[in-house]
Amino acid sequence: MDTQEPDPEPRRTPGLDPGGLVPPGETPPGEDSTGAETGPRADLTRGWAKGPAIIIGIVVLLCAAFFMAYAVLYAR
Repeated sequence: MDTQEPDPEPRRTPGLDPGGLVPPGETPPGEDSTGAETGPRADLTRGWAKGPAIIIGIVVLLCAAFFMAYAVLYAR
């Protein structure tokens, strides 16, 4: 099995200038890795929004009221 070094010797690597740099035209130009619109488009709020928190609170109160009424009416 022939292993290659991860960092080859610059003097023996074809296509490099004497200083170890790649000459112009040797490699294709790189693509832009990110566009102009990266990341969130608007400031995101942290935590729960008011609407879902209120709805969950109402559901919890209704369930608690149901079980309290059940306990009062059918406890013998």
